Amino acid sequence: MDNEVLEFDIGLEGGEGECEDDEGDIEHPMAMAMAIEEDELADADRGRGTATSGSGGEIYVPEGFGAGDLLDLEPYEGMEFESEEAAKAFYNSYARRVGFSTRVSSSRRSRRDGAIIQRQFVCAKEGFRNLNEKRTKDREIKRPRTITRVGCKAALSVKMHDSGKWIVSGFVREHNHELVPPDQVHCLRSHRQISGAAKTLIDTLQAAGMGPRRIMSALIKECGGISKVGFTEVDCRNYMRNNRQRSLEGDIQLVLDYLRQMHAENPCFFYAVQSDEDQSMSNVFWADPKARLNYTFFGDTVTFDTTYRSNRYRLPFAPFTGVNHHGQPVLFGCAFLINESEASFVWLFKTWLMAMSGRPPLSITTDHDSVIRSAVLQVFPETRHRFCKWHIFKKCQEKLSHIFLKYPNFEVEFHRCVNLTESIEEFESCWSTLIDRYDLRDHEWLQAIYSACKQWVPVYLRDTFFAEMSITQRSDGMNSYFDGYVNASTNLNQFFKLYEKALDSRNEKEVRADYDTMNSSPVLKTPSPMEKQASELYTRKIFMRFQEELVGTLTFMASKTEDDGEVVTYHVAKFGEDHKAYYVKFNVLEMKASCSCQMFEFSGLVCRHVLAVFRVTNVLTLPAHYILKRWTRNAKSSVTLEEHSCDIYSYYLESHTVRYNTLRHVAFKFVDEGAKSPETYDVAMGALQEATKRVVQVMQSEGRILINNGKVRSHLQIDESHTNSRSGHEEGNLGQHMSEDDMDKSIRELMNELEFANRKCEIYRSNLLSVLKAVEDHKLELSIKVENIKISIKDGL
Repeated sequence: MDNEVLEFDIGLEGGEGECEDDEGDIEHPMAMAMAIEEDELADADRGRGTATSGSGGEIYVPEGFGAGDLLDLEPYEGMEFESEEAAKAFYNSYARRVGFSTRVSSSRRSRRDGAIIQRQFVCAKEGFRNLNEKRTKDREIKRPRTITRVGCKAALSVKMHDSGKWIVSGFVREHNHELVPPDQVHCLRSHRQISGAAKTLIDTLQAAGMGPRRIMSALIKECGGISKVGFTEVDCRNYMRNNRQRSLEGDIQLVLDYLRQMHAENPCFFYAVQSDEDQSMSNVFWADPKARLNYTFFGDTVTFDTTYRSNRYRLPFAPFTGVNHHGQPVLFGCAFLINESEASFVWLFKTWLMAMSGRPPLSITTDHDSVIRSAVLQVFPETRHRFCKWHIFKKCQEKLSHIFLKYPNFEVEFHRCVNLTESIEEFESCWSTLIDRYDLRDHEWLQAIYSACKQWVPVYLRDTFFAEMSITQRSDGMNSYFDGYVNASTNLNQFFKLYEKALDSRNEKEVRADYDTMNSSPVLKTPSPMEKQASELYTRKIFMRFQEELVGTLTFMASKTEDDGEVVTYHVAKFGEDHKAYYVKFNVLEMKASCSCQMFEFSGLVCRHVLAVFRVTNVLTLPAHYILKRWTRNAKSSVTLEEHSCDIYSYYLESHTVRYNTLRHVAFKFVDEGAKSPETYDVAMGALQEATKRVVQVMQSEGRILINNGKVRSHLQIDESHTNSRSGHEEGNLGQHMSEDDMDKSIRELMNELEFANRKCEIYRSNLLSVLKAVEDHKLELSIKVENIKISIKDGL
């Protein structure tokens, strides 16, 4: 009777080593593909079967077995194979049919040459895990793995015969656990293999920027089901990682060469490389001198963007960015992350902080990621950490797509709940109503983002500075610095050319914004001294944003609701919209106001509600503490200029306003108490009359004004009368001692001279500050011209 021939292809994942233990940290898929070919062979020895290994090897089915009987074929003692690999492949194919996974267990070597002469293949659930192993004693196990070994005795033992063949010396069929059904066999480790065609498709999709999850979805659709793919998403992820590592080995040298060259050209260029235990490069960070300098001016808030996958290796490119005085994105450093573990992020944040002179930011914005969150908490414990709301919204498009399709109004209501609620209580109520209305209490993704709501919902973050002009709109600074330059098809050979182009483009935009600010004046929309003051201090874009708030005050009414003696509370709302009111607390003595909208705390600009209170309380110019230098045209100046005191008129208005508001505040309280009864009225009137006399006396002694027969005489007239009086007195009383009146006159004259000298000093001080400001402006204009020349030279080359 003719025998059937079985060929076994022992595919070990592109030459990767065998995985002999199913409890390691990284899974390396290993499997076997079996093909049946029919052939006519003659064999003199039909009493027993023989076999050879996969490539060119054969299994001779014993007499009495046909091709259809292969499904029932199982090992037996005395069965022969041409090699150890053939025996292993046959036992693995048997295990696949039955429903269990195999692994190599023990072996025995020859004393003569050390060659393996006996091998045992066992069920993957053989034996028990040794919980007292030395490797577990010296280290903490962060993620305990599931117990998989249950002491199963099923095994196949083979030993090498003198003839060179391998003979089955023992076979145990019985298992002490349930076997896996056919539709789940593809999940067992020894039966998972990525075929050549699958590898080609994975490579193609990976180069296009797709991740493991989307690639697996495409493979499942292509193959007609997960069980027909032949491997799992873990195998796909491991293959992609290993493939990326192999591809990186050559090109990664380009990165190191570039960084070394830049450091050689400028020692202030900072870079650092993290190495793995095997001394191979793991992660790299760099920051050029301009990035480090920019951080000293604008390092109060930082965005760390890990959403990039810059090249065909899917290598995470992560820039640190901020916002400059024009509201434009500014770079604080970059990183390539080959390893995205928590330890790697901790290393990166510590390295970045060292490059930035050890000064942490007030706030940092990152993607919604638990690993990054843990690293930030370790390195920046005092920094307010925010998850990027727009990244979460983008994920919602994926996670909630079926809900958006089923309920067309849900997305609009979801955004309104997040962006337009004015208080924590309102948000909580709105969220609860929304979830109940669409029956989403058990939705895992929504529950996950709600549990982290304090780190991305605006109402929880308004008390911290993030340099955003609007809470509901995404600012330009939050857009990625390298948009339009780096994408999924960028390889490392191209990367640094595009990187430098992005830097040049951003620098040119900043130079253009500086030029527009310094060489043109904005159109003022009100006669307010405050608007004129702001136009001379802020950059063009920031002033335009402030102007919106100032003009917006015209539609708001501010009315006093409470006065506790020091702080006055105002109710601010649009006419006819009292239900949408904001509350401003104003400390008259300190000239400080806080609004319930918290716009100043969040963006660094005064809101229209506070400006409405300033309007009704006669605050004509912005107090100095409401002008953040980082938003002014002198943000990058090395000289600290108190801009509000450079203008004598603005300084006078500010100081006069403080005195006026303070007196009025006290006077109102005095009037309220004095009018309660006739007795208190008489006392109050007497006190006011006495106070009036004393004020007049002080004004006379200062030489500023004199009330005489109801007429007001100027300072010049007073000086003339003093001069004439003094001249006549000197002529009539020459040689006599000065009277008491003469001494008083002399004192007043000296006081007038002193006041005049103080005024001259104030004018000199103002002129000096103006000169310093002019010097700084001239330096800025020169730097702009230099940058323009550099750009022109580059364009010419």
